[in-house]
Amino acid sequence: MPRERGEKVIATNRRARHDYNLEKSYEAGLVLTGTEVKSLRQGRANLSDGYAYIKGGEAFLDAVHIPEYSQGHWTNHSAKRIRKLLLHRDEIHKLEHAVSAGGYTLIPLRLYFSDGRAKVEIALAKGKREFDKRQTLRERQDTREAERAMRTRNRMGE
Repeated sequence: MPRERGEKVIATNRRARHDYNLEKSYEAGLVLTGTEVKSLRQGRANLSDGYAYIKGGEAFLDAVHIPEYSQGHWTNHSAKRIRKLLLHRDEIHKLEHAVSAGGYTLIPLRLYFSDGRAKVEIALAKGKREFDKRQTLRERQDTREAERAMRTRNRMGE
């Protein structure tokens, strides 16, 4: 059987870009059980409540919902278990220092298969305040209105 190539996105955390200012992102491998991999291959996962943390020199992913495999039996996994992340030691130390310094958290952005291996993209993020969120929405709305005005002006010129 030929080996799987390319990248297949399973789940994205669209809420993260709204709620956080993303500083830097890292690609990490996941330690999964067999039924978790099969459930992910069906395209089922939810990253919205997930977060990562570092404990004892190791990185972990918590509160990511991977539903039980439909054809699984007594070997099925629990849906919201803590999963170990596979990162290089120096990356773990950098993340640990940033989080311990304060204000930063580790948020999963997307879950995907890269050449047949499950990966998660985590980001070092700083939470936005409510007025920051409103300001971002206002800026996005202003750019949309400006683009709309330019389009109508260009059409009238034709």
